[in-house]
Amino acid sequence: MNHGLDDVVVAETALSHVDGVAGRLVVRGHELEEIADCRFEAVLGLLWDGLTSRLWTEQAIHVALGVARLVAFERLVPAIAATDRLSSIEALRLLLTTLADADTAPHHVLAVAAVPVFVAAIARRREGHAPIMPDASLGQAADFLRMLRSEHAPAEHVRALETYLVTVADHGLNASTFTARVIASTRAGLLSSVVGALCALKGPLHGGAPGPVLDMLDAIGDFDNIRPWLKEALTHEERLMGFGHRVYRVRDPRADVLKATASALRAGSNRIRFAEAVEAEAIALLARHRPGRRLDTNVEFYTALVLEALAIPRDSFTNVFAMGRVAGWTAHVLEQERIDRLIRPQSRYVGPAPQHPIAA
Repeated sequence: MNHGLDDVVVAETALSHVDGVAGRLVVRGHELEEIADCRFEAVLGLLWDGLTSRLWTEQAIHVALGVARLVAFERLVPAIAATDRLSSIEALRLLLTTLADADTAPHHVLAVAAVPVFVAAIARRREGHAPIMPDASLGQAADFLRMLRSEHAPAEHVRALETYLVTVADHGLNASTFTARVIASTRAGLLSSVVGALCALKGPLHGGAPGPVLDMLDAIGDFDNIRPWLKEALTHEERLMGFGHRVYRVRDPRADVLKATASALRAGSNRIRFAEAVEAEAIALLARHRPGRRLDTNVEFYTALVLEALAIPRDSFTNVFAMGRVAGWTAHVLEQERIDRLIRPQSRYVGPAPQHPIAA
């Protein structure tokens, strides 16, 4: 019995391929490193290509997302107060349910456009500020930072966020994407599939690691404490946040892309140099502590540094991850809907055998 479905193939997809042995991520025939500098809208076009009857050029997506963000803002205003008692990701879940199957905008566009509108509004409300209306003329990344900060972000910040969104846009049949495809296979619709995917992302084993990376760096404190802190953590068999991956047996290729992005944002500061020192020491200690298993840097480690440099609140990190991954979710749902077959695996019954008939 394979409880985690490791190496079990349950779908064919043209969207992305994760090569855990070689440390490669291929998205629609392109190595991650080839598309990391693309605009988010261009990568959406790559993922959606051929999955709908419309030709989605980068410009067409830019315009459609801008219009759809305004639609999402209309849904947001009457519902935002209901998020006050919820965590940030629960708040995002609630707001996504305000999108309706009856909405006339293409649902894959509406889902992608709505997430940054909702994420920015949730973060601002937690700081006591009102949500800011989208600017349909801006790109997705630029408008999110403007809605979050109430001012236009520098070009290098927009570029850094865009790189992050592209880097996490799709990643094979991860837990949230598989959830989306299972829901889509029931013909529940794209919006319901995206809500279900977000619920899977909420789990700390899937989408919750970037924030704890910063908590770990804070706990270590300074350069002199790196080695003692890490050795103590490993002695007590504690997990080092930002290291190891379920699929990759070598370095996560996304980590290198985001390390370069973090370095550009934080050039010369102690935080990036400190993180690099922690990374080097952690990899060396992990190699000695667990010699039969390679545990290298994963995407969460430098995600934390990038999002921190962009002044995004830690409790919004998973929501910002969803801003990128919703691109992949929507593409997988569109692909699954074309297959149009219910995903219905079997289980093996291991309970007691019937012994006596139940008395009338």
